[in-house]
Amino acid sequence: MLYSAAEQAYREVKELILSGGLPGGELISEGEIAGRMGLSRTPVREAFLRLEAEGWMRLYPKRGALVVPVADGEAEHVVDARQLVETHSVRLLADQPRPRELLVARLRENLVEQRAIAERGDVAAFSAADADFHRMIVEAGENPLLATFYSSIRERQRRMTAHSIARDPGQLPKIIADHERLTELVAAGDVAGFDAAVLVHMRQVHALNPRGVAR
Repeated sequence: MLYSAAEQAYREVKELILSGGLPGGELISEGEIAGRMGLSRTPVREAFLRLEAEGWMRLYPKRGALVVPVADGEAEHVVDARQLVETHSVRLLADQPRPRELLVARLRENLVEQRAIAERGDVAAFSAADADFHRMIVEAGENPLLATFYSSIRERQRRMTAHSIARDPGQLPKIIADHERLTELVAAGDVAGFDAAVLVHMRQVHALNPRGVAR
């Protein structure tokens, strides 16, 4: 698909933000991005304005664009929302063997992809596969409102995961092992087990203290 120069710049810069290529707190210039992408400054300026409107950047005249860091408390809020929505879907599937089997098959296919990506050490691709794994669980619940809500936080989820992996690349095998465990809990229809395991998994990945433990 062909995109306008502004759309191309928007997509590429946003992907760099979500994948951790442009970390939060980094100050970049239109000229720097234009040179990197082989574009003029005008489409890059349009892309920056769009990203600012979405909350990913903050523009400072004559200084550049600041990549907005993950806000204090945002990880907590995203994890809480994800736990509620994912567990709700697993609960709905607990007494539906066939849909549950179909979901488990899809999750296992995703796990094969995760292992291959981990072998390559591709953080951006892994964060996308991780988001897809959890999205599949939500979509299997067949509640379009919850699926739409979950999609709205997918980009935040991707960015948080990429940041966490960049901070500690050695946790990839642990993340995959957690996903394998979650898959088995879904297969067993163990709602309580899934609820507890997915919360621990997400809080560990994003370096959040266990519930009830002060920072």
